[in-house]
Amino acid sequence: MQSNILQISNLKSQISRLFLSCFLLLVSCFSLTAQQTKPLTRIEFVFDASFSMFGQWQSGMKMDIAKKMLSDFLDSIKNVDNLEIAFRAYGHQYGLRPERNCQDTKLEVPFGRSNITAIKNKLKQIVPKGTTPIAYTLEQCGGDFPTASNPNVRNIIILITDGIEECDGDPCAVSLALQKKGIVLKPFVIGIGLDQSYLNTFGCIGKFYDASNESSFKNILNIVISQALNNTTVQVNLNDQVGRPTETDVNMTFYDEQSGSIRYNYIHTINNKGVPDTILLDPIGTYKMVVHTIPPVEKKGIELVAGKHNIIAVDAPQGYINLKMGGNVNPTCIIRKNGDAQTLHIQNFNTTEKFIVGKYDLEVLTLPRIKINKVDVAQSKTTTIEIPQSGSVSISKPNEGPGSVFVEENNKMVWVCNLNNSLTLENLVLQPGRYRVEFRPKNAKESIYTIEKFFKIESGISTSVKLY
Repeated sequence: MQSNILQISNLKSQISRLFLSCFLLLVSCFSLTAQQTKPLTRIEFVFDASFSMFGQWQSGMKMDIAKKMLSDFLDSIKNVDNLEIAFRAYGHQYGLRPERNCQDTKLEVPFGRSNITAIKNKLKQIVPKGTTPIAYTLEQCGGDFPTASNPNVRNIIILITDGIEECDGDPCAVSLALQKKGIVLKPFVIGIGLDQSYLNTFGCIGKFYDASNESSFKNILNIVISQALNNTTVQVNLNDQVGRPTETDVNMTFYDEQSGSIRYNYIHTINNKGVPDTILLDPIGTYKMVVHTIPPVEKKGIELVAGKHNIIAVDAPQGYINLKMGGNVNPTCIIRKNGDAQTLHIQNFNTTEKFIVGKYDLEVLTLPRIKINKVDVAQSKTTTIEIPQSGSVSISKPNEGPGSVFVEENNKMVWVCNLNNSLTLENLVLQPGRYRVEFRPKNAKESIYTIEKFFKIESGISTSVKLY
């Protein structure tokens, strides 16, 4: 007896250990998956080493100050997770004589996770020599970023310069092309001691910061890297007709406005505090938001302020359309904007759907079709459309042949449907009303052999028609 108890105890212990091992393995798999899918940030520092960097700026030469501050800054990010950096310089390989070289740019240190020492060593070696080919340099940057297998990878350029384009290129067009292709997000541009007349030329390249002194240069580097690495908080207000953010429970898609790529998808909700819930978005770039109401609501040109709680407000007042019909048949209804031929939505009967406030045209796919125009949807109200329950008819033919069903309306024959030429028994579901069926046997080659029968359809009642 004791032996049996001991065996059972050992068995339980083995099962417990097996369960624990499986659990730990499962947790390990989930952890590994989370690490593999965690977004990666790639930052390429583009450094101006043109001849003008010999100029004086506050406590010394621009080049010396910029080198030291960038080097110190790199030390501060060496332990940041999920970050790869690269270093490209321009204007440092060729002098201005006998003529300037407008392709003087080089990727000195390619992307890597532990290459800060290599970048700092390369910084020490660089001596200002040549011109400022910003457009060509940015174009070359496009090939520096590895192809991303993870769509959440963020590719960022930080351009540090003391001058404007000197090679007749168009940095704005190049930057925009890189963004539209989805290669990089909106670049950061840090101007070192720039002439005031130059300040307006960089806004089209990316997000511009003017480092007017050494202290501001250091602060700007910290601000830029914070934006590059961290998301910011956003609240989306879906406003009703009186401007209150009461609308909710709808999907929102955030697109990169330049590339058109999908950045985020969230289902809007009102949180436990009774306000629209806070979401996290990357502050870099410009967004287009589509709220998937019926019809959808769009907002373009959304730019976020990093480090602050951003509120995005759109007008999305909504009401409901409730379609009702008795019986077991639930026909489909085509819904269009009033006066618009394009199909907006398809809704089945005995369902309720939410729509943006306005007027809509309905076409119910019964036999015959029912058209109801200018259906009014009001804020937070339910508009109910109820149609009579269908009936049915069984049409028996003596043999195959062409035929049609018509409904009588205002002393007119209105076509409803054609019969199936190859069937001798056909069942139809029709709306209540007075009908007639016209039929001619296939082998009867004279119109005088047309057979006409009258019948009536009532809700929920089946009837039969014999064409002989």
